[in-house]
Amino acid sequence: METLRIGTVESMQVLRQIDTGYVLAKDGEQALLHHNEADGEYEEGETLDVFLYKDKKRNTTATTVLPKIQLDQYGWAEVVEVIPRLGAFVNIGIAKDFLVSNDDLPLYQSVWPKPGDKLFVTLGFDKKGRMLAIPATEGIMYYEFETASEENLNKSVKGTIYYTSREGSALITDENHRGFIHHTERKEEPRLGEYVQGRVIEVKGDGTLNISLRPLKQHGMVDDAEAIMEKLQENGGVIPFSDKSDPEDIRGTFQISKAAFKRALGKLMKEGKIEQRDGSTYLK
Repeated sequence: METLRIGTVESMQVLRQIDTGYVLAKDGEQALLHHNEADGEYEEGETLDVFLYKDKKRNTTATTVLPKIQLDQYGWAEVVEVIPRLGAFVNIGIAKDFLVSNDDLPLYQSVWPKPGDKLFVTLGFDKKGRMLAIPATEGIMYYEFETASEENLNKSVKGTIYYTSREGSALITDENHRGFIHHTERKEEPRLGEYVQGRVIEVKGDGTLNISLRPLKQHGMVDDAEAIMEKLQENGGVIPFSDKSDPEDIRGTFQISKAAFKRALGKLMKEGKIEQRDGSTYLK
């Protein structure tokens, strides 16, 4: 029975040196410390604190790099590779990268993380005993964030998305506040692990934030008007939308609210660029 805890730090004794590194021992079990995982040279009998993991051949391997992310300990890990139908590999600070299974990623790959994004993970095992990186649940994240004050209202914030869905996305800001982005406050769904910038539109009673990724109305109106003009030009100068159109149809095409759509239409009509007839909008 193995007593060494893979995914944790153990104190082990140098048993002997070999060509590829050092053989370490504890309670009759051994691990290999490769030269490139060692931070110096060691003498036989010396005691080292090492982090343990399994290599590709399932051999117990040691490193003197002691990562913050360990078994049942959470931290931010950078995504280094994404493989469709398999998942995303993250780096926790050692030579081996760990897989975040596709089972623990969003259903739609369009919002899977990309290399450079960061995930808040711990280490754990699958049913086959393989060590994986496992994203934190909402329950775990609850203990990570700090309560925000009213001073944050209307402030610009940056943070990392740790949960995303069609309804909305949750993030942890750089100040460790939890923020929620309702789907109406974003033009497109952010990726899991994406670093985003928005503004606080509400500080809730529990100290969490509601955040918008949309620009202020006066700035957003310009962007929305440009999007409408592009759609008109793509469709021969006419689109089957007007200020009477269904809000869901508008959102499905332009990813904006009906109110924002009407503001943009009003701007374009005031400038004499468009006109509305029979439920459609035309270029002049």
